Amino acid sequence: MATLRIHLWSGPRNVSTALMYSFAQRADTRVVDEPLYAHYLRVSGAPHPGREEVLAAQDADGGRVVRDLILGPWDRPVVFFKQMAHHLVDLDRAFLRRAANVLLTRDPLEMLPSLEVQIPRPTIRDTGYAAQTALLDELLAAGQDPPVLDARELLLDPPGVLQQLCARLAIAFDAAMLHWPAGPRPENGVWARHWYEAVHRSTGFEPYRAKTSPFPERLRPLLDECAPHYARLAARALRARPAAARSRS
Repeated sequence: MATLRIHLWSGPRNVSTALMYSFAQRADTRVVDEPLYAHYLRVSGAPHPGREEVLAAQDADGGRVVRDLILGPWDRPVVFFKQMAHHLVDLDRAFLRRAANVLLTRDPLEMLPSLEVQIPRPTIRDTGYAAQTALLDELLAAGQDPPVLDARELLLDPPGVLQQLCARLAIAFDAAMLHWPAGPRPENGVWARHWYEAVHRSTGFEPYRAKTSPFPERLRPLLDECAPHYARLAARALRARPAAARSRS
């Protein structure tokens, strides 16, 4: 059985876990939660919450993860790998050519204050923006045209954006993707207790709400670094339908 391998290359705090939960509702799909996280922590030395717990629980040999898990056999026609773009380091990237790749981004004005809660004094490496635009260039050069999702557009119109995404991936949209049971999933990594509290309370995509608190001035230099990368990604993102069309669905 041929397997469609979908890699979602996200940054942190970008509704990527909600999107993984969404794909997990499909009867034809398995989901995998950040299989390269331990590899990234080992290679980068990044001091993430629960670092030692992740390294103990997950294979930190990224090459072996790619060979045995990502490219291994699956019992469903679709497998969805939730990935962080900055985890894709010190690896042979040939496996990307055997997969469908999707990029998920979010406005850094909204993302950076949220990231700072888990990672004090974040750097651009922690955000994934530069890794995403580099990956976009690599995929375009290889002849792929990866769909790009923007968290805001997705939350404004989950059915409309998911229908567009499924069409780009050549799979049927399934309305079951819009809702899921509250609570953790068995696929969640051991890092879930540090990062997934909000999605565990959810039963679907939360309505988009713009942040109202002032942007922290201490993050302004990092925002300036991230903004050009985000602008390039956002320009390619799938768009929510007009409000009138959304209200009819």
